[in-house]
Amino acid sequence: MVMKKSVFYFPLLLLTLIYSCTRSSSDNSSNDEESTQEAGNSSLPVGDNSQTSLDWPGTYFGVLPCASCEGIENWVTLNADGTFELKTNYLGLNDAREEIFTGTFEWDPTGSMVQLTGLIGNAPGKYKVGENRIWHLDQDGNRIEGDLAEFYILQKQ
Repeated sequence: MVMKKSVFYFPLLLLTLIYSCTRSSSDNSSNDEESTQEAGNSSLPVGDNSQTSLDWPGTYFGVLPCASCEGIENWVTLNADGTFELKTNYLGLNDAREEIFTGTFEWDPTGSMVQLTGLIGNAPGKYKVGENRIWHLDQDGNRIEGDLAEFYILQKQ
């Protein structure tokens, strides 16, 4: 009789052990996935952007279109310490009329555009930063399009 009882209880015990072991490991793996996902969400890589990946400090030059002159020479110097210098010269009007503006700049949240701050006349002071060039942007921070678009690109010197 003892033998019959052990034959009955042994498979039941074995099934209970197997079920509890598989249940425990599946619970742990789902907890591991959840913690990995949570950790992944809190430590997502920022990724590459102009601010972090490019050698952007330096001086950029270009001649912007001008309705009342031959063009506006622009030298924009972006310094690693967050300061800038902007020099402008209106060609054909008064070649001695060079203006110099200085101040600080801030990166946008995406790390792809800078906004010059300080007194810079009527210019929007927004530039998209690329590899060895910056794009002079409109008041809303958009790239200028059309036939003259290429003249709004300043090349790194």
